This record gives sequence, structure tokens and C-alpha cells, in this order.
Amino acid sequence: MINAIKQALANGFSYENYRKHVTELITKGLSTGHTQSEDLLKYSELNESRMNRLEKTIQVTDEVKAKLENLDKKYIWLVLSEGWCGDAAQILPVIHKMAEVAENVELKIALRDDNDTLMQHFLTNGGKAIPKLIVLDAETLEVVADWGPRPTGAKQLILDYKAAHGVVDEPAKITLQKWYLNDKGISIQNEIVEMHERVLS
Repeated sequence: MINAIKQALANGFSYENYRKHVTELITKGLSTGHTQSEDLLKYSELNESRMNRLEKTIQVTDEVKAKLENLDKKYIWLVLSEGWCGDAAQILPVIHKMAEVAENVELKIALRDDNDTLMQHFLTNGGKAIPKLIVLDAETLEVVADWGPRPTGAKQLILDYKAAHGVVDEPAKITLQKWYLNDKGISIQNEIVEMHERVLS
């Protein structure tokens, strides 16, 4: 797996360059990933406006900020993502804001489809669900933890919806986006910090 990690870091993006890359593709009528479709392009465009809004509104809580500032080792947060992914659009701006206040955290974003070997190590129920945050020891590149693809509340919402309706359809996706909107990134922040605390304890 170490080679797959090294490859993902080598072909990965900073947050700013990831945003630029996705935007440039959209201007050409394309989405990220190895599959192209009108729907994926439409989702990518929708996610652009979501991320623009979240970058202006998301705040790291004082409690989370204090914990992130106290990390005493250097870590790389490597996130597997794609521009068309609705969950990634809600989660990446939060992770970005967290990494900004954490002196010992470097954020890298790698595209899922370009890093399939690595993705295979982090499947969710056998599927390539994203975003997936992989926490690496910056010195050794050892995987110390992983998180994703959704915070617990969002995960439960989708499980309950699927149990009731049998599918995850467009109304389900709208309900999920409303959940993220109301949560304001708090669950994501708390869960990632708690994960770090478990690793360090």
C-alpha cells in the first residue's frame, strides 16, 4: 500500500489546485473521473456553487481549533475525492478549514479514479464511497486512521431512507444536502478530531 500512497501524494492536489482543476474541467464541459456524463457534469457545477458558499460560511469551532493546534506530530490528511461527489462538496471545505488552523496538518486531495489501488484498501461495504480521509504519519507515511465517507448523522439518514424507500433517489439527495446545511460542518469537525484523539491515546 505504501506505493499507492506515494503515488496518490505525487499526483494529488493542494485544496486550491483541486478547486482550480475541477473548475477548468467544467469550463470544458467535463467532470473529474474516468466516466463522463451530463449528470456528472451537472453535479460538478452544482458542487462548485456549494463549495463557494461553504468556503465563506464554515467556521472551525473554538474547541476543535484548540485540539487541532495541540497536535504534536506532523500528519498528512490525504482525501480521495471527485468533483461530482455531493458529499465531498460538503465535506472538503470543512476539512480544508480545519487543516488551515492545524499547523501540523498538510492537506492533499487525490482523485479516486486515478488512484484505484489505494481506494481498494478503503472500501465502504465493498463500494468506492467518497470522500475518504486517510490520516498519514507525515514522516513514515503510515496510515494511522481513516474517516468517511459521511459523518454518522448523514450516514444514518441515508440508511433510514433506503430502508423506508428501497432506493437512494433525488429526494434522498436533497434531504441529505439539507442535513449538511443544518449541521454547518460541526459533526465533521467533531468526528475527525475524536478520531485523532483515539489515535493519540
